[in-house]
Amino acid sequence: MGTSVNVTTTHPADAPRVAEIGKYRILTDPPRADLVALVGVAAQVARVPMATINLITDQEQHQVATHGFDASVCRREDSMCHVVLHEGAPVVVPDATKDPRFRDNPFVTGVIGDIRFYAAHQLVTPEGIVIGTLCVFDNEPRTIAPAQAQALQALAERVVDLLELELRTRELSTSLHELQRTQSELERSNEQLAAFAGQVSHDLRNPLTAVSLSLKMIGEDLGGGPEQLEFLVTRAIGGAERMQSLIDDLLAFARVGGELQRVQVDLAAVLADVRDDLATALDGATVVTGDLPTVTGDPVQLRAVLQNLVANAAKFTRRGEPAHIEVDGTRLGDRWRIEVCDRGPGIPEDQQERVFQPLARVNDDVDGSGIGLTTCRRIVEAHGGRIGLTNSPSGGTCAWFELPL
Repeated sequence: MGTSVNVTTTHPADAPRVAEIGKYRILTDPPRADLVALVGVAAQVARVPMATINLITDQEQHQVATHGFDASVCRREDSMCHVVLHEGAPVVVPDATKDPRFRDNPFVTGVIGDIRFYAAHQLVTPEGIVIGTLCVFDNEPRTIAPAQAQALQALAERVVDLLELELRTRELSTSLHELQRTQSELERSNEQLAAFAGQVSHDLRNPLTAVSLSLKMIGEDLGGGPEQLEFLVTRAIGGAERMQSLIDDLLAFARVGGELQRVQVDLAAVLADVRDDLATALDGATVVTGDLPTVTGDPVQLRAVLQNLVANAAKFTRRGEPAHIEVDGTRLGDRWRIEVCDRGPGIPEDQQERVFQPLARVNDDVDGSGIGLTTCRRIVEAHGGRIGLTNSPSGGTCAWFELPL
């Protein structure tokens, strides 16, 4: 018996084809029932006893699904389908012994098989890469009708569809798993953040309360004491109260944006409640209210957003002028946009994004912790929306947020 010399020639399409086949993971998995069923249909359509799906790498031909015989792997140079892989059209051969491309092929000469009738339809991926063929054959010469050839072409396209469907399903499953893992990690991180903020708040509140009470008692005992000492005590009490406010804001920031209650929220009614709560801060202010929509969201957290924005508008005023605040809602496609505009000194454009960072402040002369807008952004984004600042027509600032319909 002579010695066989394995001579493999390369083709420019080998590398991308091998990559595409690897993407489908079909060479390493057991034969798929859907592909086996499909080649059975192909054999029935062509009225032949045998059919197969051949995938061809740079070295081998893999029969990944067969009908009428057992699947096997052979050298690429022994493959009949390798010869016509890049023909650009289906190939139908009534008698392979009379075709110069195949008459010396081992699948025809009897070395591997005795194929006579042979038809191959290329498997073309959505990227335009030919990875193999849907092949039907018989040991007897025959022909097929044009309608049969068209049906086989449609079946070849369905082979690729099944491969793509399995690939996309696997990718979707992986993405879903990653999303679930990320969500679990985010929930764990939020729980730790809330627990940390709660512990810090608890640890700071007790000594802070003691300091504040002691200072107040000292202030009361001083009565009409030295003016300078009374001023220092009053200043210390104010600092303690501001620290208490900062602790409360930090705790609120840690808790928002997690599990949301999804109900219908009438923002007009929410604004009315906010105005009642801010009655002192809004004393002397003009508040103009437009049409506010009913949105889907968490009523407590959306109220916190409106309260922060209205309170900010009340604080930032021009020297010697009362606050003038305009609150309105507008529908923009699939979103509601809510604006709270003031006539204050305004915020420079290069600072309008920075103020949403934790502890960021534009004007140190105005009381505040620098946490309010950060908390608002976290709430709005948890609702699937976005928030920002723009210049108002009057030269002040418009704080806006958008929520999905």
